[in-house]
Amino acid sequence: MQQTAVPELAHTHTRPIHWVATATALAGVVALSSVLQPDSATAAQPTAADAKHAPAAVAPPDPAKADFPLTCGPVKAVVVKKATGDLDGDHRPETVAVVHCDSPMGTPPDGVYVLTQAAGATAPRLVATLIDPKDSITVRDIAVRDGAVAAHLYGYSSPDVPRCCPDVNESAKWQWKNGSFVRSTPAGAQSV
Repeated sequence: MQQTAVPELAHTHTRPIHWVATATALAGVVALSSVLQPDSATAAQPTAADAKHAPAAVAPPDPAKADFPLTCGPVKAVVVKKATGDLDGDHRPETVAVVHCDSPMGTPPDGVYVLTQAAGATAPRLVATLIDPKDSITVRDIAVRDGAVAAHLYGYSSPDVPRCCPDVNESAKWQWKNGSFVRSTPAGAQSV
């Protein structure tokens, strides 16, 4: 399954029941996360040859300086996760930011945005929306690996599923192809 991420994000309007449902969903995610653990990390030290051929270091875009297309009412948009890496092969890092409204209770749905920054620019520019908050998705983790964005997501199989209890657990991957981000879901990566 492949679909192209749309760079625009429609404004969302939430009601108190959405926050209650999201709070309940978060409780389920927290309970599930105590069972699931991330893979152990490994690192390799760069060699002298790697350092000689590496491009000059460029700082990735800072999501704290970005303007995200969220309407949060009296609360602010908050960046809850981020990952950086070169997604388009230009030797300049992009930042992938997971953002939601900073609700005083519950966990609102996440939006996932890709930021870039031109040399000399003072603020990052939003170039793609990978997940729109109106899709009611919660991002468990996100990473940039081998020029692609990889994420683990929780969501709902239909509007009939209570918003307290996400019943879809899936992995997704986005890769820059022909001028846009294309989403793919690895085989066997979705469970209900």
